[in-house]
Amino acid sequence: MDEKYHKPVLLAVLALIVFASTFILQKNYEFIIYIFVVLSFLWLICHSTKYLDYSELSIWGLVLWAILHMAGGGVHVKGDVLYNLILIPLVGEPFWILKFDQVVHLIGFFVATLVMYDVLKPHVKKMQGFALGFTLFAAGLGLGALNEIVEFFATVILPSTNVGGYYNTALDLVFNGIGALAAVLYRFKFKK
Repeated sequence: MDEKYHKPVLLAVLALIVFASTFILQKNYEFIIYIFVVLSFLWLICHSTKYLDYSELSIWGLVLWAILHMAGGGVHVKGDVLYNLILIPLVGEPFWILKFDQVVHLIGFFVATLVMYDVLKPHVKKMQGFALGFTLFAAGLGLGALNEIVEFFATVILPSTNVGGYYNTALDLVFNGIGALAAVLYRFKFKK
């Protein structure tokens, strides 16, 4: 593994150890499952560096996303998990925008879309403009949908989770899409 990956991977591992310990003490089984999901992706990223050259923004972004996600489920503010904290009350009930959860989805799928660019880069050298932008956007949305499926399985497996209902899932997908679109715009604006 290239040296540029050492520090972010070390930080990710240390953060996962701290959060895993926290979740075990809290008996937060939902986020113990997510620890294994994040570890699986960390393993996949580490082993794929033999074949792919991830940008530093992608790697550090993945670490930030993992830490924000774990903090969202493990840190309590005003008697509730950070994920439920309303950062800016833009829209009230039943949508509750803008929550920490929605910001994490936006950041997360901004990063996931950048990672998809890194993955697809060797195969899309001739693809430019709208075709590349649409492909990246669709890839980001696809990963966002996969994330919602993982959340759904958590609600099926565990008797009690902090995953919301229909509005929460729909808003997660909207913010995943905003993050994916922002990443596409970033690629075209700053990475020509």
